[in-house]
Amino acid sequence: MYKNCFKRILDIICSVILMPVVGVAFIIVGPLIYIEDHGTILYRAKRRGQNGKVFEMYKFRTMKMNAPDIRNKDNSTYNSPNDPRVTKIGKILRKSSLDEIPQLINIFKGDMSFIGPRPDTADKNIRDLSAIQKKRLDVRPGLTGYSQAFFRNAIDLQSKLQYDAEYAQKVNFRMDCIIFFKTIDTVIRRKNIYKNQ
Repeated sequence: MYKNCFKRILDIICSVILMPVVGVAFIIVGPLIYIEDHGTILYRAKRRGQNGKVFEMYKFRTMKMNAPDIRNKDNSTYNSPNDPRVTKIGKILRKSSLDEIPQLINIFKGDMSFIGPRPDTADKNIRDLSAIQKKRLDVRPGLTGYSQAFFRNAIDLQSKLQYDAEYAQKVNFRMDCIIFFKTIDTVIRRKNIYKNQ
């Protein structure tokens, strides 16, 4: 009942309550992003959501315009404290996780949930996904999730997929509460921000 009904109701209520935060963030952060390199304020990325549906995920842009997509050997995103692609304001937004605020719009729309596996890129055909990747698609992707809360960027991609697949099979209110509060702790302590030191 929680997974299929109450979780979505909570997402709608909480995203509506927090929508003024999105507005204030745009007013404050938007001009700072634009002033630095006169590019777009939002980064829009194609992501794969629940049941494989592709949607456009929103984030505040933290990289320079048209920055190249650099990947690690396991195909996870390269990120480093000295990444030359990241703007000055982008570094602050990433460390504080404020770049994720526009995803409250995705949550309200139903593309995402507050808690769930972080959304995958949509560059592969769904038929080419592994069994473990498909299991993650049983639930809406989240603003934060088990792997994000407990490990952030400290574990490899395969481990993240495994934890997220297990979460998707065991979703419950208690687990979501634990992930929520652990995420706050991880963000405040700024733990495991960078994979590539």
